[in-house]
Amino acid sequence: MVDASALRERAYSFGSFRLLPSRQLLLEGERPVRLGNRSLEILTALVERPGELVTKAELMARVWPGIVVEEANLRVQITALRKALGEGRPGHRYVASISGRGYRFVAPVELSELGPVVPAATVQRMHNLPPSLIRTIGRADTLGALLGHLRQHRLVSIVGPGGIGKTTVALAAADTLMPAYDHGAWFVDLAPLRDPRLVPSTLASALGLTIRSQDIVTGLSTYLRDKRLLLLLDNCEHVIEAAAFVTEQIQADAPGVHILATSRESLRLSHEHVHRLPPLASPPRRSDPTAAEALDFPAVQLFVERATASREDFEFGDAEAPLVSDICRKLDGIALAIELAAARVDAFGIHQLAALLDDGFLLKNLGRRTAPPRQQTLAATFDWSYELLLEDERIILRRLSVFASDFTLESACAVAAGGNVAASGIVDGVATLVAKSLISADVSGIAMQYRLLDTTRAYAFRKLAEAGEAEPVARRHAEHHRDLLERAAAELETRPDADWLAAYGRKIDDVRAALDWAFSADGDRSIGVSMTVMAIGLWMHLSLWSECCLCIERALAGEPGRVQESDQMKLYAALSIALRRINGPKHDVGSAWNKALQIADRLNDSEHRLQALWGLSSYHRSRGSHREALRLAEMCRDAAQASSDSAVQLAADRLIAGARFHLGHHDDARRIVDRFLAQHRSPATDARFPHDQRVRASGILSNILWLQGYPDQAVHTAENAVREAQAILSGSSLCDVLIHWPLAVFLYVGDWTAAGRVLGIVRESLANQPLDIHHATADCLEGVLLIQRGDVAGVPLLRRAADELREAEFLMRLPAYLGTLAQGLALAGQPVQAGNTIEDAIGMAERNEERWCLPELLRIKAGLLSSEEHCGQALGLARQQGAVSWELRAATSLAQLWYRKDRMADAYQLLSSVHGRFTEGFDTHDLRTAGAWIETLRQRLDHPGP
Repeated sequence: MVDASALRERAYSFGSFRLLPSRQLLLEGERPVRLGNRSLEILTALVERPGELVTKAELMARVWPGIVVEEANLRVQITALRKALGEGRPGHRYVASISGRGYRFVAPVELSELGPVVPAATVQRMHNLPPSLIRTIGRADTLGALLGHLRQHRLVSIVGPGGIGKTTVALAAADTLMPAYDHGAWFVDLAPLRDPRLVPSTLASALGLTIRSQDIVTGLSTYLRDKRLLLLLDNCEHVIEAAAFVTEQIQADAPGVHILATSRESLRLSHEHVHRLPPLASPPRRSDPTAAEALDFPAVQLFVERATASREDFEFGDAEAPLVSDICRKLDGIALAIELAAARVDAFGIHQLAALLDDGFLLKNLGRRTAPPRQQTLAATFDWSYELLLEDERIILRRLSVFASDFTLESACAVAAGGNVAASGIVDGVATLVAKSLISADVSGIAMQYRLLDTTRAYAFRKLAEAGEAEPVARRHAEHHRDLLERAAAELETRPDADWLAAYGRKIDDVRAALDWAFSADGDRSIGVSMTVMAIGLWMHLSLWSECCLCIERALAGEPGRVQESDQMKLYAALSIALRRINGPKHDVGSAWNKALQIADRLNDSEHRLQALWGLSSYHRSRGSHREALRLAEMCRDAAQASSDSAVQLAADRLIAGARFHLGHHDDARRIVDRFLAQHRSPATDARFPHDQRVRASGILSNILWLQGYPDQAVHTAENAVREAQAILSGSSLCDVLIHWPLAVFLYVGDWTAAGRVLGIVRESLANQPLDIHHATADCLEGVLLIQRGDVAGVPLLRRAADELREAEFLMRLPAYLGTLAQGLALAGQPVQAGNTIEDAIGMAERNEERWCLPELLRIKAGLLSSEEHCGQALGLARQQGAVSWELRAATSLAQLWYRKDRMADAYQLLSSVHGRFTEGFDTHDLRTAGAWIETLRQRLDHPGP
C-alpha cells in the first residue's frame, strides 16, 4: 500500500519566497521566479538543511551526478541563485559562503505540507523570451507607462543610451503582457547582425518561420496578417533603416501585431510612440540622506543589491548612504555602470570606491563633451572597471568580445587561450567575470551558456583592437567555429534533429561573424570557403535559405581556382537545393545541379555524382519534364548497380516509378513500386535519402491502383500513407507527400470529406511557410475540391494558384489542375475561357509528356465541345495506358452523347462492358454515376419511347 504522506507536496517558505521542489517552482509572492534547474536543485539542497554547512562536494554530486565538473560551474550557479533571490535588498540575505568549504542557508525556513500532489493544470505560453537574470529595479512607473502605451499604440520604441536598461525593461513589459496576445510574445535580438539585409531572416527565425522566398518581408507580412502577437525588436540602432522598413511593412499588413523596439534612436515612423527611458533616480546633490532615505531611490537600491551579491558581509548604513548616493549620481543613474561599480565593492569597499571617483579615476577618459552620452559615461565606467581587473581577466574579457552571441566554456577556452593565458585559467576567469557582471550566464539549459552584454562587447572589442590582438583572435574564433561546424556536419546524420539544433543552432550569429571576417580584406578566404561548406547543414536546418544562397555565392565569387573543385561541387549542390526552396525549380537550380554533376564526373566522385543525378531527376520532375526525369533516375540506378549500392538502387527505383506513372506507363510503375515496397525497410534504408521514401512510394501506388480500377484498395493505401506521413513528417515534406498523392485519390473517388480533412492537415503544416510553392499547390487542390462540388468560388482560387505555379516553373500535375479549371469556367458560364484553358492543358501535357492525365483532358474537351471524336480518343488512350478509371469516365461521357442521339444500345453496351470490369469501389462517385446511367439506358431499352 502506498504511504499517503509520500504523496503530499512539501513547501519551503523563507522571506517572501516559497519553494515547491516537486514542481521545480520558486515563487516570490504569487509570481514565479525564473531560475534554471541546477540553481533550483542547489536551493533545494540548502533549504532542506537550513543553518547547516552543505559542502561543495555534496552540492556538485547532487547537481551534476556522475559528471566531473569544474568548481567554477558551482560558483556561477550560486551567483545566479543570489541574483534571483534579490540578495542585497533589505532583509534579503539567504546564502552564506563558508570559505573553501561550501555554503549555508542562513534565513529562517518554514516547512509545510500542502496536501496531496495534484498535477497542476498548465497553459502553454507561446514565446521565446529569454530568462531574465537581472531583477527590474525602480522601473515600476516605466513598466506601467509602457503597458498603457502598448494598449494604445501598435509601435512603441524604448529609446536611451547604452547600458541604461532598455532590454531589461522591454523584457519585463513583454513578460507581463504575454497573456494578452493570442499568439504570444517573441524576442528578436538584432545586436549580433552585421549585415542589415539579414534583419528579415533573423525575424523569421525568431518566429520559427520557414520562408522560402527572396522577398522575406512579404512572407512575414503574410504570416502575421491574421496573428495577434507582440514582437520585441531589441538593439535596432545599428540596422535602423532595415528595422524601420520591416516594422513599417508589418504595421501596414498585420493589424493585430504590436511592436516594442529598443534602440539608441527612434525608428522615425509614423504612429510610433517613443518612450525615452530615463536614468535610475538618485538622491539629489548636496543631500545627506540616511540609509532608509537613500533606499527610496532605485539607483541606490540597485547598487546595494549588487554590492551585497558581490560581498555578502556588505553593510549599508547611514554612514555609507551619502557615499553610495554620490557614486550613483556620478554614474548618471545608468544601470549597467552602477552594477559594474557595485560588483567591485569586494575589492575596494565603499570608501575607496568613492575616493577613486573623487580622484578622477573614472572620469579622466570621458572624451569630448559633445560625444554621445554613452561615450561620456558608460565608456568611462568601462575604462574604470577594466583597469580594476587583473591582467589575465582583461585579456580574457577582450578576447571573448569576438563572440557575437552565446558561447560555451569550451568555446571560450578555444578562442581566449593563448600566450600567457592557459586554457585552465579561462575557466576561473570566466567565473570571475560572471561574478563581476561583465559576463552574463544562462543557467537554464542543459549546457551553460555565456554572453557579453552588447555594450560590454563593444568596449572590450575596442580594447582588443588597441592591444593588436583583433586579427589573431578573429582567426582563432573562425577556426574554432569551422571545427565546430565540421563536428556538426559529422553528427548531422546520427543525432536527433532537436538535439542537433539545440547544440548548434545558436551558433549562427558567430558563424556569420566568422564568415564576415574570413571574407574581409584582412581575413582568410580559405577558412571562409571551408566554413561555408560546413555551414550548409546549419542553414538548411534553420531554414535560412536566402542566407545560404548569399553565402554560397560569396564563396564561389572568388578568382577561378581559388576554391577547390571538391568544395565547388558541394557548394553548387547546396545552392541548387536552396534556390529551389526559394523560387521553385527554375533554370538556375538545374544549372547549379549540372555544375555539381560535371565536377563530380571530373573527380570521379561517385557519391556526389549520385546526389547530383538524384537532384537533377527531382528538378526535372518538378518542372513536368518526366522523360528527362526518368532518364536521370535510370542513370542514378545504373551507377548504383555498378557500385553495388543497393540503397541507391532502391531509392532510384522510387524515382523511376514516379516518372513512369506521369508518363502513363502504369503497369511498369506498378511493378517497380511493388518491388520497392517489398524490399524497403522503415524508417529509412539509408541516411543519405529522405526518410519518407516508403510513404511516397505508397502514395504513388494509391494513384496507380485507382487508375487501374481498384478504388477501394486505392483509398485504403492512401489512408495508410496519410497516417504514416503524419507520424514521421512535418512541414513541407508532409505537404509534398499529401498534396501530390493521397489527396488526389480522395478527389478521384469523390470523397469530399476525406479530401477536406487532408487539405486541413496540409494547411496546418503550411502555417509557417507563407511563400512556399506548396501553398500554391494547396490552393490548387482547394479550388479543385470546390469545383468538383459544384462551387464556382473555386475558379478564381484555382486560376490564381495555377498562375503562381507556372511563374515558379513548378509544372508537375499542372495540366490536370488546368483541366478542372476548364470545367469550372464552363460551370461559371465562360465557355470561351474554358476552351482556351483545356487547349492549354492538353498542349502542356503533350509537350511535357505528362500523359497520365491526358485521357481525362481529352474527355473534358469532348464535354465542352460535345465531341464523340475526342471521347473516342480519350477511350483509346485510357485503354492503351490500362487506366480503367479514366476509361470509365470517358465511356460515361460518350454514353451520354449517344443517349442524346438515341443510340441507346451502343451506349448501354459500351458503358456496361467497362463497368463490368470493376470488382470494387461501387460506392465511389464515378461508379455510382455510371451505374445510374446503365439503369437509365436499360429502362429506355426495355421501354422505348414513341
